[in-house]
Amino acid sequence: MWGPNKYEWALMQFATAQAGIILVSVNPAYQARELEFVIRKVGCKALVFPTQFKTQKYYDILKQACPELEKSSPGGIKSKRLPDLSIVIMVDSKLPGTFHMSEVMQAGDSSHIKQLRALQQTLSCNEPINIQFTSGTTGSPKGATLSHRNIVNNANLIGLRLGISEQDYRVGLPAPLYHCLGSVGGCMVTALHGSSTIFSSPSFEGKAALEAVSREKCSFLHGTPTMFIDMLSQPDFDSYDLSSLRGGIIAGSPVPPEIMKMIMTKMHMPELVVAYGTTENSPVTFMGFPNDSFARRTETVGCIFPHTEAKIEDSATGESVPLNTPGELQIRGYCVMLGYWDDPAKTSEVVSDDRWYKTGDLASLDEHGYCKIIGRCKDMIIRGGENIYPAEIEQFLHTHPKVEEVQVVGVKDSRMGEEICACIRVRVGQKCTEEDIKAFCKGKISHFKIPRYVVFVNQYPLTVSGKIQKYKLREQMEKHLEL
Repeated sequence: MWGPNKYEWALMQFATAQAGIILVSVNPAYQARELEFVIRKVGCKALVFPTQFKTQKYYDILKQACPELEKSSPGGIKSKRLPDLSIVIMVDSKLPGTFHMSEVMQAGDSSHIKQLRALQQTLSCNEPINIQFTSGTTGSPKGATLSHRNIVNNANLIGLRLGISEQDYRVGLPAPLYHCLGSVGGCMVTALHGSSTIFSSPSFEGKAALEAVSREKCSFLHGTPTMFIDMLSQPDFDSYDLSSLRGGIIAGSPVPPEIMKMIMTKMHMPELVVAYGTTENSPVTFMGFPNDSFARRTETVGCIFPHTEAKIEDSATGESVPLNTPGELQIRGYCVMLGYWDDPAKTSEVVSDDRWYKTGDLASLDEHGYCKIIGRCKDMIIRGGENIYPAEIEQFLHTHPKVEEVQVVGVKDSRMGEEICACIRVRVGQKCTEEDIKAFCKGKISHFKIPRYVVFVNQYPLTVSGKIQKYKLREQMEKHLEL
């Protein structure tokens, strides 16, 4: 499923699960190179997308990886570069080589229902249902594979902790469905707890989110800190009636206390809770309670979920550390993914033989099961809730003819949490500008991976052994950019 939030997204989410088909969530901003990688990696047989969203013309992007599309009969695609792909379904139009969604809907008859019932007898809750791509530190995305058991149980526990009842019949969801927060924390939670999900817009828009809450009388609203900051800063914010709200989930990156206070008071969300998780954990493992103290809401990412184990380990010794001591957070339980699709080596790097998942996050636990996230063991950038791995952008920028060396770091940003800064050493005798670099990225990597800042440097801070010290580089850049 490749595209922004739409009714058909939810339809495919539940239809595929019923038929035991694995749904692959593809970021709607992906360009041809990224799309080709994920389709080949998981051996996708069918692809569903809309005609266009903003500047993304989906059919044209697919054609770059699958030139055979235009001359194919619907359902009969035979592509050299995408050997597994045979079916393309378009949500809102019909172009050569594709089915229209309505044709697919009308093609079902009573014999298919019989077939489906027979098939359902053979399904197991431990089978894969969803592959979510997380961008890899080595540059290529990894397909976290989740089962029915992973997702259904996680959604059930999220709803129970939020306290959704059938009276809270609407939940606003401005967050994207291709992320776990949207697909599990949104659609799946409301389906299990007798509520409805309101999609405010195809991709996030602060104004549309506020309009949806006031028009549809939502009780809950889920989003990232960046989304909430955006809503609060709408010029006509005071004209929206948000009195129906009582709570929701804020997740994806750390929440500054003053932002938390503003959301709780100005948006009528006294029961707002922070959630923490990783795609590999289906996703939520820690979440606040609606009646937690303000200190707990702002200093921790909440309390451990039921049926979930957490431990903090000293990465050097592999020993567990005492309470309130930092180390690497590890998780075990029903929520740990089946693995990265077709990547046993990468899976065994993060999931131990006794099924502990290494989050790569530095954290501490207290005696009540509340967790503080201190930082990240590696240097992932979280921009507006979107995980970005510097290595992927570095590898791409290395293909620019004038670039000798490049290091990408996250620098602080009041709206996005972090922004991408590329620190570039140019080849001897070459001249290069910030505009050159940004133009080079356009249309080749997703828009959210294009560096906001490009700084040209002569050297990088190094350790004694010659390794680049990213944290020092980050400090230098924040100072240089006066952030």
